[in-house]
Amino acid sequence: MAKMTYREAVRDAMREAMRADPRVFLMGEDVGKYGGAFAVSHGLLEEFGPTRIRDTPLSESTFVGAGIGAALGGMRPIVEVMTINFSLLALDQIVNNAATLRHMSGGQFGVPLLVRMATGGGRQLAAQHSHSLEGWYAHIPGIKVVTPATVADARGLLLAALKQADPVMMFEHATLYPLEGESEDGTIMEIGRAALRRRGKDVSLIAYGGALGKTERAAAQLAQLGIDAEVIDLRSLRPLDTEMILASVTRTHRAVIVEEAWKTGGFAAEVCARIMEGAFDALDAPVARVCGAEVPMPYAQALEQAALPQPESIVKAVQGLF
Repeated sequence: MAKMTYREAVRDAMREAMRADPRVFLMGEDVGKYGGAFAVSHGLLEEFGPTRIRDTPLSESTFVGAGIGAALGGMRPIVEVMTINFSLLALDQIVNNAATLRHMSGGQFGVPLLVRMATGGGRQLAAQHSHSLEGWYAHIPGIKVVTPATVADARGLLLAALKQADPVMMFEHATLYPLEGESEDGTIMEIGRAALRRRGKDVSLIAYGGALGKTERAAAQLAQLGIDAEVIDLRSLRPLDTEMILASVTRTHRAVIVEEAWKTGGFAAEVCARIMEGAFDALDAPVARVCGAEVPMPYAQALEQAALPQPESIVKAVQGLF
């Protein structure tokens, strides 16, 4: 086990993959000489050269499309989209091409493509760079969606994504890049398995990505109030580990889903629906959601923090169930 940051774990996983497989390469805006917008690819250009660490023009549709073409041609591309809002410029490529080509070719063609991007708020980047749109992509058949919240998961899920025969979207919450933790070389995780981060008996707190740390802090506060909270880290939104969610709610009889995305049409609503369909008789209270405020993200720090889920708002939601 080695101690490193989330940023270093992503970088080391890409380095490990590129050393092991000459088909793996990285492409995106500023990933080469600049070292990546969040310094994730720092040093990779010097090791692998410009053929495998490719700086691209500012044209997401073009370079995501090029990644799809490379994957169809037998390569294993990693495409970095700087932040999640810029992925909207490549929606046609992702939704209409990457996600559909296996089906539309009758299984003749796969698109083994990994698309990475930073997501989430909390960095005072205002309305255009603070989106949490993971749930949009989880809606699409044909792609897998992973949301690592820990250092170990950042490494293990990236390596797992590069073993897939079909496209994977990896959403890295930008506030997690400096997070420190332990990671083990070569560990490849199974996509579609949630993680039990804290065992409890009174309520299930279900979160992913940047919301996990706040949820764990809320669980610690609840323990001081005499409420024993269980914490589930989804890790993957598609496929979703419905089995673990239902097993947890069946034990605790209450559930709160936490995510930064807006509540209306958010992924938390999907989790609520699965609980209602699979564990309705086990519930002692309605399923609750703690989501981002339904406004464009404010720039002012105090307003931004007020717009995002916080440990205090999670505690309040849990107290409302008793």
